[in-house]
Amino acid sequence: MPQLNFATTAYLLIATALWAGNAITGRVLVASGAVSPITLSTVRWGLAALLLLPLGWRVFLPSSDLWRNKKRFLLLGLFGVGSYNGLLYLALETSTAINVTLIGASMPIWMLLIGSAFYQTKPTLFKMIGAVVSLIGVAVVLTRGDLSTLLSMQMVLGDFLILLATITWAFYSWMLTRPGPSNERQWPWAQFLMAQVFAGLLWTGFFDGFEIAAGQAYLDLNLWTASLILFVAIGPSLVAYRCWGLGVNNAGPTVAAFFSNFIPLFTALLSAAILGEPPQLFHGLAFLFIVTGIWVSSTPSRSARS
Repeated sequence: MPQLNFATTAYLLIATALWAGNAITGRVLVASGAVSPITLSTVRWGLAALLLLPLGWRVFLPSSDLWRNKKRFLLLGLFGVGSYNGLLYLALETSTAINVTLIGASMPIWMLLIGSAFYQTKPTLFKMIGAVVSLIGVAVVLTRGDLSTLLSMQMVLGDFLILLATITWAFYSWMLTRPGPSNERQWPWAQFLMAQVFAGLLWTGFFDGFEIAAGQAYLDLNLWTASLILFVAIGPSLVAYRCWGLGVNNAGPTVAAFFSNFIPLFTALLSAAILGEPPQLFHGLAFLFIVTGIWVSSTPSRSARS
């Protein structure tokens, strides 16, 4: 039975805080013209693979279960490493921050729908109520307390890209909770993550080939950009993915998905810290909505308690 305890909560909060940092860093790198979106994703995960290799290299041995389950890991790599971040960086080229973050915050809804449609998991009333309450908290952050601004939002290409990214991540999270024939939960964590990064890097490199062929790939490497890329290769990649995997396995994908709503809150707080602006009252209000949504969604149903 999935449980939400202190350790699980910490894992999920660490992951979302690091991904908030990834959104800010990605926005800085892409918007400044320092690196193209897909190239950023490829370089990020290539560096992450090199850093992880000393711990996870045994997964490439001929006797490894990776090769007997290559189709599963190709899907995990596509939905997780291969698609989400490249689509996120692409979305930041044409969409506004408020649109991207709000659409990404629809994660709990997609998690419930995909669980119901493909994994025979019927959403409970508590989870549906929690999703609505949590989304209200996200809307409060993104509109700075003025919900009327939602009426003026317009959809652009980037909005559809982040929607696609959110759906692929929901599939990825559900797959994590359904181990394959080799039961990769028993693998050493570094080998399991190495298999995902390797498969995802194959997809990212494939997608980057189109960006290169179109003459849209570029990378202006200097000390500043190298430092930012190193950060996204370690924090939002290795550390966050490890924490998210632990959190999803412990809490279940639907409850874990509600923690993704902390990303816009953390993004707003980090942006405020960088700009030297103190947190506002609406940040605290949003925090209460998001926490309430998580608490409600993790409440067992009557049938589960009886």
